[in-house]
Amino acid sequence: MKSIWTPTLAWLAAVTAALVLAVAAPNESNVMGRLPELTVKRLDQQRIVLPRGLTADRTLVLVAYSKSQRNEIESWIRGLRLDQDSSIAWIKMPVLNDPGDEDVRNAVERKLLAQHPADSERSRIVPVFTDRQAFIRAAGLSGPEHASVLVLNRDGKILARAEGRFDEQKAQALRETLLTRGD
Repeated sequence: MKSIWTPTLAWLAAVTAALVLAVAAPNESNVMGRLPELTVKRLDQQRIVLPRGLTADRTLVLVAYSKSQRNEIESWIRGLRLDQDSSIAWIKMPVLNDPGDEDVRNAVERKLLAQHPADSERSRIVPVFTDRQAFIRAAGLSGPEHASVLVLNRDGKILARAEGRFDEQKAQALRETLLTRGD
C-alpha cells in the first residue's frame, strides 16, 4: 500500500514554491526602475526634493550624462515640441558624478548658468550631483552611453522610458503614458 503522505507533501511543496515565487517575482516598478530621492537645486536656485517636488503627477524627464548628448536631448525637445506644448510637464536633468567638493559643484553650476541665461530655461534644468552609476542602476537604465527620456511620477516610479535620439514610435508611447491617469 502506497503512503498518502508523498503526494500530499509534493503538493504542499509545489504550493509553497508558487507562493515564494509570487512574492519574490519582480513587479512593474522594479522592472522599470525608480528615481532615488534626491535634494537638488534647479538652475533658478529653487531647492526641490525629487521626485516629490515635481510640479505634475507625471513629468517627462530628459536625462543627460555628458555634453555630447545635448543633441539627443534637443531632438526630443523639438520632436515632442516641448517648447510649444504647455500640456507636458518636463525638465532636463544632467546627471553628474559628484566631485565631493562644494567649490567644484559651484563651478559646474556657474558653467550651466552661463549656457542657459533665460529664467524660463533655468527653471527646467535640474542638475543632479550623485554617483552616476548608482543613479543608472536605481533607475533601471542601460547605461550612460545615450540620453534617457523618462516618464516619472511623484513616487519616483519610472512609468515609461526611451534612450537615444527622438523616435516617433517611442514618443507616442511616452505621450500615452504621460496622458494616462493613475499608476
